[in-house]
Amino acid sequence: MQQWNKADAATAQHVFPPALYASRTQLDIILTYNQTLIAVFTKCISDLQEHLNGTFLFLLTDAHGMLLAMQYSKDLEAAIGRSSLRPGMYFTEESCGRNAVSEAMAQGGPVYLHPEQHGSPLFQTWHCFSTPLTYRSKNIGYLDVSTINEAMRTELVAITKLLPDHLLSSYRQQLVPEVKGSLSVQLTDRQLHILKLIAQGNTVKSIALELEIKESTVNHHKRAIFDKFGVQSSTEAVMKASRLSYL
Repeated sequence: MQQWNKADAATAQHVFPPALYASRTQLDIILTYNQTLIAVFTKCISDLQEHLNGTFLFLLTDAHGMLLAMQYSKDLEAAIGRSSLRPGMYFTEESCGRNAVSEAMAQGGPVYLHPEQHGSPLFQTWHCFSTPLTYRSKNIGYLDVSTINEAMRTELVAITKLLPDHLLSSYRQQLVPEVKGSLSVQLTDRQLHILKLIAQGNTVKSIALELEIKESTVNHHKRAIFDKFGVQSSTEAVMKASRLSYL
């Protein structure tokens, strides 16, 4: 706790650009898309917490480094509440300086950062381990395991090596894919592409810029997608498309 409080104080004495966060709408869509992964993470970490002593922090981000969920030891509750850590925060280097997640994203593999290697004082008392989560050759997120307790470092290294396989095994069991050929919903390639961009939290404007089409054209495709799935919003579309294995 003292180490975290010192980091908070150090952060206050320096001028750092504010962390980047997803908008409320983007966050709702991304959380919906990743609801199975979040549920599995929460269950796995809750089971593991019973066997851990000391101060620890587990973070789950999506494939773009956006924080989806976190679990931590009870002694961190007050400090976490005062900190900038919350779902929707991006762990990219642009958002919060060099950190284990941003390094894992850049290197495409597991990363360990010593406290002094972090770019923001908020993390400069933490030993952090981050690893990509890969399902069917696709990166679906990042797991970060951190502690301020030097004595726990070896224990958490072992956890970081074993936990991803357990988490992904549970994730695989939770997925019950539907056979697309048996579905009445037929999307065009463009509609499917736009649906995937929506699931990543992109706005109509950003989709239009990426695809080099008009915003009105994006909205036309969105309405067609909503009609085909029988829904009224992007969140509902992502939820139903995810359940039916379109995403």
